[in-house]
Amino acid sequence: MHMVLVPLARLRVKIGAKKCSRSLIFVHPATAMFEFSIRKLQSSHSSCSFSAAFDAGEQPIAISKPHSHRLHTREHRSQAEIAMAGPLLWQNFKVFVTRYPIVRGMISYSLIWPTGSLIQQTVEGRRWGTYDWWRVLRFSMYGGLFVAPTLYGWVKISSAMWPQTSLRTGVIKAAVETISYTPGAMTCFYFIMSLLESKTVEQAVAEVGKKFLPTYKVALSVWPLVATINFTLIPERNRVPFISACSLCWTCFLAYMKHLEHHEVDGAI
Repeated sequence: MHMVLVPLARLRVKIGAKKCSRSLIFVHPATAMFEFSIRKLQSSHSSCSFSAAFDAGEQPIAISKPHSHRLHTREHRSQAEIAMAGPLLWQNFKVFVTRYPIVRGMISYSLIWPTGSLIQQTVEGRRWGTYDWWRVLRFSMYGGLFVAPTLYGWVKISSAMWPQTSLRTGVIKAAVETISYTPGAMTCFYFIMSLLESKTVEQAVAEVGKKFLPTYKVALSVWPLVATINFTLIPERNRVPFISACSLCWTCFLAYMKHLEHHEVDGAI
């Protein structure tokens, strides 16, 4: 603490401090005695203010000496909290996605599907300035908000019906998926994506009728093998991310089929 000396007749000093309980008396060598007391501190970084009043016709003078310890402490505390916020948020996120595997699947599909669209557009000859970003957004929304939840539901149902992880069980699950989930998924893909393109219901139905069968033929040669591996070798909590990774090539194919004109479908396959 700093002492302020003012050569005047009488000086009264009040200190708004808070941590010590002793009283101090200072004697000015040229004048009278004055005293001030320091009250108990509630915080070791409280600021102290000095006020002085003078007699004998002198003009009042106010002297203040604030301490900046508390401000520095708050600034350092804020910086420390900001520095800790990132790792803590990441840790909470990892705990969350571990507890809810469907979230991992939704994140995977919301990234894998637009990536497939970008790859397909690149094969078309598009570049950064000519990519159809609305098409990319539609693929991301459909993959993350529709495909991942429905696939996760199918995986949960099939795991409850066939809890074993043998090769025989995997083949059965793959066969059931091929004749139940896959046709419905393809129908929804062409129908919902057409609606997202602002097409009418009649146009969406026509696209399903034209493209469903050629796409399903290709699916029959790909997905039974992938599904067998998924059900047999992959832990349940990782099945949706595994399928999403394997579906990157399949998504590229779907993006290719989706943006073919109807008269081009027969010659494409």
